[in-house]
Amino acid sequence: MPSPTDLAELPFLREALLELVLLAVAGGMLGAWIVLRRLAFFSHAAGSATFPGLVAADASGVSPTLAGIAVALGYAGGVRRTGRAGEHGEGTALFLVAALATGVILASDVFESGAAVDRLLFGTLLGLGTGDLVISAAVAVVATAAAVALGRTWSAVGFDPDGARSLGLPAGRADLLLLLLVAVAAVAAIPAVGALLVTAVYVLPAAAARMLTGSIRGLIACALALALAEGIVGLYLAYWLDLPPGPPVAVLGAAVCVAAAALRRGTRA
Repeated sequence: MPSPTDLAELPFLREALLELVLLAVAGGMLGAWIVLRRLAFFSHAAGSATFPGLVAADASGVSPTLAGIAVALGYAGGVRRTGRAGEHGEGTALFLVAALATGVILASDVFESGAAVDRLLFGTLLGLGTGDLVISAAVAVVATAAAVALGRTWSAVGFDPDGARSLGLPAGRADLLLLLLVAVAAVAAIPAVGALLVTAVYVLPAAAARMLTGSIRGLIACALALALAEGIVGLYLAYWLDLPPGPPVAVLGAAVCVAAAALRRGTRA
C-alpha cells in the first residue's frame, strides 16, 4: 500500500497534486455562482462539447487544452447570445451526445488513437505538463480576481436581473465574463479529471457547500475547502487503485453531497 507521502515525493504526483490545488481554487471561486446561477449543466457541456476538437488536436500534435479553450469560448459566446445558459433542452442534450460520439469515432477510426479517449474523458496522472499547470494557475488567478471584482454584480444579477440593470451594474458584460470563465475553467480541468467529470471539481463541492452554509462568503470558502480535500483524497485513491483521478474525485464529491443533504435534513428535523 503506497504511503501518503508519495504525493509529495514522486514528481508526477506532485504535479497532479498542484494541478488539483489550482483547480480547487478556481472551483471555490466559481463554484458558488455555478450553483447559484444554475450553470451546472453549462459547465458540464462546456467540457463535453469540446471533445471532438480535443481528440483532433491531440492527434495532430496541437495542445488539446488550448484547442479546447478556443472551442469552449465559442460555445460560451453562442450560449450567451441565445440567453439560455441556465437551461438545457432536447437540442442541447442531442448536441452533447453527438459531440461525444464524434470524438470517440475520431479517436478510434480516423486517428486510431483509442488511448486518447480514456485520457481525455477521465483524466490522467501521468499526462500533466507544465503547460497544463500554467493554464490552471492563470484560471485560478483570473477567477479569484473576477470573483472579488464582480461577485456582487453576479449575485445581484442572479437574484434580481432587472434591479441590477436599473442600478447601472454591468449585467451583460458580467454575465458574459462568468460564462467565459466557467468554460475556460472546465477545459482547464480536463487533463486532470477528464471531459466527463469536470463537474466533480466545479459543481459537487459547491453543491455540498450550499447545503452547509448560509452566506456567499461561506459558500465560497466551504466549496474551496471541499474541492481541495476531495481532490487530494481522490488523487491518493487513484494512485493506490491504479485509476484515472477523475472517477475517485467524482465519487467522493457525490458521497459528500449525499452526506451534506442528510446532515441538512437531520438538522431541520
